[in-house]
Amino acid sequence: MKMFIKLSVASVSGAVVYLIYNVNQTLRKGMGTLEETNKTLEEVRNAVHGLTDESKQLIHSANQLTADVKGKMGNVNPLLESAQDVGEMIHNVTHSMKEASLDATKDRLSTPTAPQQAESEGVQIKLK
Repeated sequence: MKMFIKLSVASVSGAVVYLIYNVNQTLRKGMGTLEETNKTLEEVRNAVHGLTDESKQLIHSANQLTADVKGKMGNVNPLLESAQDVGEMIHNVTHSMKEASLDATKDRLSTPTAPQQAESEGVQIKLK
């Protein structure tokens, strides 16, 4: 019986040593994995900081470009208004000429003319 107890204690001791060895190996692998994870997180942080700086520069450049475009649009705006005014003046002149032409045509049609005189009239074009 004593032998059985010694054998049982030795078996339990061996099992405990084996268990401690396996737990130790598992913890070492876990520590290695955690170290790799920490390195990866550090790389990600650095990359994010780099992207943040680039994003800030890009936003700053976009703001400058927007301000520049707004300034140039402000400079072009009076030119467009002048072009609109010129277009309206041309429209008014064309409308006035059209009305004058219609009035002249009405006057010619309302004035009786001799048939011989109408045939002899022609369009004359003067060239310089």
